[in-house]
Amino acid sequence: MTPRGNVNRREAMRRLAAGTLGAAMVGGLSGAERQAPAQTGVADPPAFYGPHQAGIFTPAQRCAVFAAFDVTAGSAGVLRDGLRALTAHAARLTTGGPGGDEGPAAPPADSDVLGPGAPADGLTITVSVGASLFDDRFGLAARKPARLSTMPVFPNDALEPDRCHGDLMLQICADSRDTVHHALREITRHTRGVLQPRYSQSGFVSTPRPSGAPRNLMGFKDGTANPTEADGADLVWVRPGQGEPDWVAGGAYQVVRLIRMLTEFWDRITLSEQEDIFGRRRDSGAPLDGVAETDVPDYEHDPAGVLIPLDAHIRLANPRTGESAPSRVLRRGYNYEGGLLSNGNLDAGLIFCCYQQDIARQFEAVQHRLADEPLADYIRPFGGGYYFALPGVRPGDDFFARALLQ
Repeated sequence: MTPRGNVNRREAMRRLAAGTLGAAMVGGLSGAERQAPAQTGVADPPAFYGPHQAGIFTPAQRCAVFAAFDVTAGSAGVLRDGLRALTAHAARLTTGGPGGDEGPAAPPADSDVLGPGAPADGLTITVSVGASLFDDRFGLAARKPARLSTMPVFPNDALEPDRCHGDLMLQICADSRDTVHHALREITRHTRGVLQPRYSQSGFVSTPRPSGAPRNLMGFKDGTANPTEADGADLVWVRPGQGEPDWVAGGAYQVVRLIRMLTEFWDRITLSEQEDIFGRRRDSGAPLDGVAETDVPDYEHDPAGVLIPLDAHIRLANPRTGESAPSRVLRRGYNYEGGLLSNGNLDAGLIFCCYQQDIARQFEAVQHRLADEPLADYIRPFGGGYYFALPGVRPGDDFFARALLQ
């Protein structure tokens, strides 16, 4: 008698090693299950279905991972099946509930890292595609978002090739670290043969101390001046027309930048130097010409930079002029801490993420204004990429990128 759980294990491992598990491992789902998420007795969550993806204007959860993948599917059909599986599992995970039962001869349908009947825990899974997906593998070149390109090397960058770009990016955010781990783990095992992990970076949002915006690992409040959801139509969501293919409507361009903070050097300069570099007070987060975190800096009455230096980070990033207003971006950053580097320094910094309608008009315009700013001496961007966050998924038989692939 074959021991339970060992049925065809050698054959499965042999096929996995040979890279032939492909469609058999895409979610382990029947055709019906690939069409819709597993039924859990919970109503379709508004956090998953809709014209836009969750995880963009959703208030930042405490924990996140940004994971880039290369597509290894051998055809557009296999890619389509893989994205159906990704959609089904994302819907199940963000709703919460059990993973189902695939029978005694199969491995467990869910790792149960969160226990049986896993809670949703505020989980969002945001799916974006990179420019490399639109090469000649799947016949998608003519349908590429008009403003999607490969992230270039900017001044002061120290990019590591194996930590950049990718065909697909998953931004997974939740209220607990184990929920993020569970979601990434379930998705990677159920899309094996279609998606190959390229790089990932885990992050966290600090508890506001004492209140207001959370702090970055340089000790300063981050995200004080951010567009609201009401600004989405003008700054974030891509609309039909303007040279864009119709399928992109409701999506947004995403920039991810992995930025290491040189904390050993930062901690050696005076507080006044630190505040001049940012243009804000470290304790309260107020601009240097104000008293409260939410005060708006008044550059018009400080033209010489007496109170807020002309090269302060907040002044360069957002000069608050009519010309700079269209370049605002929706920031969604996370701190990261990765232990020690080989030289003994701390590996800590920021996962900078932002969403916008047009990378050149918005992120790159800001980036060019920030070139060689004083803060550049204390940070080193080393990874990331440009991506397009897909439009949202509708209830029923819809799936990520269906309009792109149809």
